[in-house]
Amino acid sequence: MMDASHGNEDYTVALYEASLDGSVSTLDTLLQKDRLILHKLSLTSFTETPLHIAALLGHLQFTNALLRRKPQLVEKVDSSGRTALHLACAEGHTQVVKALLQANIDMCLVSDQEERIPLHLAAMRGHVEVIKELLIAHPHSFSRVNMYGDNVLHLCVRYNCLDALKLLVESVNDEDFVNSKDNDGNSVLHLAVMLGQTKNIKYLLSIPELKRKVNAKNRIGNMTALDVSETCHRDFKCIQIQDILKAAGVRRSKDLNSPLLPTLHDEEAQLAQSIIEEQPADLSRFRKWWRYFYLCRWVKHLQSQGNWIDETRGTLMLVATVIATVTFQSGINPPGGVWQQDSKNGDIAAGTSIFLSQNSNDTDYYYELFLYFNTTSFVAALSVLLVVISGFPLRNKFFIWFLTLTMFIAIWAMALTYFRAVDLVNPTTYFQRPRYIPIWSVVFVVAGAIHIIRLLFWIGKLFFKFKRWLIITKHPANDAIDV
Repeated sequence: MMDASHGNEDYTVALYEASLDGSVSTLDTLLQKDRLILHKLSLTSFTETPLHIAALLGHLQFTNALLRRKPQLVEKVDSSGRTALHLACAEGHTQVVKALLQANIDMCLVSDQEERIPLHLAAMRGHVEVIKELLIAHPHSFSRVNMYGDNVLHLCVRYNCLDALKLLVESVNDEDFVNSKDNDGNSVLHLAVMLGQTKNIKYLLSIPELKRKVNAKNRIGNMTALDVSETCHRDFKCIQIQDILKAAGVRRSKDLNSPLLPTLHDEEAQLAQSIIEEQPADLSRFRKWWRYFYLCRWVKHLQSQGNWIDETRGTLMLVATVIATVTFQSGINPPGGVWQQDSKNGDIAAGTSIFLSQNSNDTDYYYELFLYFNTTSFVAALSVLLVVISGFPLRNKFFIWFLTLTMFIAIWAMALTYFRAVDLVNPTTYFQRPRYIPIWSVVFVVAGAIHIIRLLFWIGKLFFKFKRWLIITKHPANDAIDV
């Protein structure tokens, strides 16, 4: 009896080895030795059946041989709740998938422990041909979701399978399907933005059904896709994605009801003109032109691009520290050095600047300018460090403006410090009257002008918001009097 049991165990091991190799002849030999070997698989400790292994490895002939002898194997699941069809779909074995579907077409709807059907696994790996076969077998299986609320579109985006995404969108003409959300309320567009998938985002925004609901909000933070992009790490790709979203008309959740939101797409001029024409009669001419000015594409370059100070806090502190260190060293070690000991007649003390002790009006003038500009740069850099480390609300636009202006002053003064130091140590060279100072001053004036325009632009927006608030609060009172 023990020998017979041991022999049956050997047959089972040999059967699994044959499934690994896809050897149909070995299978036939084992069936001749034990005609019940396929029926005894449920008595073994193996979690997968030989059909699982054959489907996973793509052995079509071995799969067909097993299905002819015991079709019920197609319904068996492994320890994760997956059928052989799950494994074949995950690996993209199209012919094996066809054979399994012919054995039992309802296996398309069997879910594993994560509630994933075979279509989900095929979509995750981007197997287009397998997806086609599954949709033909069960056209409505696309509506099934996994335990996280992801449908096949979410999985295509999550695993960056653009071809599979296109196939599913084109095969299923359903607006609700395209705009479906997961358990967190994220649409496929939200998910593509989170993962930084530029190509997927461009394709999704080209779908008319999705574009009609492009400003849909999720349930975590009540955010639109544009809001989600602003929570990601700010780099070149993030900025590019934000431009794509804005060009498609995606807006921030807080701006959905704001009429002053700049809309950046190919019809800016037409949109601005329509807004001007549709304004109430009592709206001033200046305010109309202001809105037109605000809607122009080039105005966005005058606006502060996000809270860049807050996002580059470490870089700002590093630059300010370097400037403070350099100017500090220049202050205690001026050009030309200092006297190392008292003079013999006692009129010059040790540590006095050599240039300061020279009785020359030009030298004294340039040295005073050197000290003035060096001290200005040093104090400006220390001011930036003090504000940054003091815990001030850097998201406030006023502090952003203040820090930017202070850094402009620190850099400008540091450049002038260099020019004056060159004057002192090279009195007879080309740099005696630096010609670079006017050029640098022009650059500084232009940069400062843009910075001032940004401030005025921000103040202008606050002014119109305040004026609009006054109008809104005033109208209800007038209406009450009329009544």
